[in-house]
Amino acid sequence: MIRLLSTDFDGTLVDHYASPPVAPALFELLAELRRCGVLWALNTGRDLAFAQDGLRQFEFPLEPDYILTNEREIFHRNAQGQWQDYGDWNRQCLLAHDLLFEQEACFLEEMLRFIREETGAEPIYENSKPVGLVAQSDAEMDRVIEYLHTSRSPESLFHYQRNTIYLRFCHAHYSKGAALGELCRLTEVSIHETFTAGDHHNDISMLDGTFARWAAAPGNAIEEVKGAVQKAGGYVAQARCSDGVVEALRYFLETERLAPPGFRF
Repeated sequence: MIRLLSTDFDGTLVDHYASPPVAPALFELLAELRRCGVLWALNTGRDLAFAQDGLRQFEFPLEPDYILTNEREIFHRNAQGQWQDYGDWNRQCLLAHDLLFEQEACFLEEMLRFIREETGAEPIYENSKPVGLVAQSDAEMDRVIEYLHTSRSPESLFHYQRNTIYLRFCHAHYSKGAALGELCRLTEVSIHETFTAGDHHNDISMLDGTFARWAAAPGNAIEEVKGAVQKAGGYVAQARCSDGVVEALRYFLETERLAPPGFRF
């Protein structure tokens, strides 16, 4: 039985090139699953405010139970209806990243030098700290990632999350998958009761079977994602974005008989 949904947002639930951007069938299915007690976590690279803006912009008639942001943080509503940290995961995450960036300061400086001198990519800064970059093309991003892999020490925990031409520097132990694993621990939902869907590189950590048994990719997902989902025994949809998520969910709910009690098809 599925008890928890973990879904990416842009490119998975939302098709920015379609009209409407989100299939009404997705809203109907989410509402029915929520009626049956299934939890929904929005697992996104957006920050909290940007995720909320997206839900409003695309007129979601219901909001998630949890929002997992920046590919690593976990938020839920408190008793006053405000979004706040869920457990102490976010604090641990912040401390781990501060320590990592301090330890890897020399490597990060060398990487920034490479970016400035050898590419047209632009570093992204938050509070005067380099947190990622935006490349001019996928090919250029491939060059940056090759440099990172060949230049960092083998034991380094300096890692990244990639989405198209955007890259976020991060600690190797924190990802969409790791955050989902912590959410499952906090909610006491097993990986065998968890469905997840995503379309790009930064979603693979929650699609490879480690943190969710039931993985899906919409038809527009990149080939690396489709391969990870297939390897994990998941479902690769024919339809794009939200239509593809509906297709995958219906497959698991009906064909695999994972619907919660009282679910109406």
